[in-house]
Amino acid sequence: MEQYLMYTNVISDYFSTSFSDTGLAFMDAAIDAIPNLSVITQIELLCWKIESVTEQKIKDFINDSIILNISSDIILRCVQLRRNKKIKTPDAIIAATAIAYNYTLLTNNANDFSNIPGLKMMNPMEL
Repeated sequence: MEQYLMYTNVISDYFSTSFSDTGLAFMDAAIDAIPNLSVITQIELLCWKIESVTEQKIKDFINDSIILNISSDIILRCVQLRRNKKIKTPDAIIAATAIAYNYTLLTNNANDFSNIPGLKMMNPMEL
C-alpha cells in the first residue's frame, strides 16, 4: 500500500471536514493505516490555538501517528533543496522527509512544493 506523509493543511481540512465524500474516505483510509507526520507537522499542530476538545483530538491524532524526526539524510536533502529552490526551511524539511522515505506528500498547497525532483504529491481536496 502507498505510504503518505501528511502535511499540516490536510490534517486541518480533515478535522474541519472540508473534504468531499471521496476525499474524506481517502483520508479515513490513510489515517487508519497509521498516519506519518514530519516532526515539523507535529510542532505546527501543537501550536494551534484551539478549544480544549479539539486540542485533545489533535494530541490523540499525534499519539496515534508515526513521527518522523530529522535524520542526517533528511538534513542533507533539505540543504540541497534550499540551495536549489526558494522554499521555506520547514517546507524543505517536510519535502526532504517525504523523499527520504519515498512517501507521497498529502497537501492542498502543491505550489509550495512544485518542481521538487523526486517528490510525489497528492491533493485529497481534488478527489
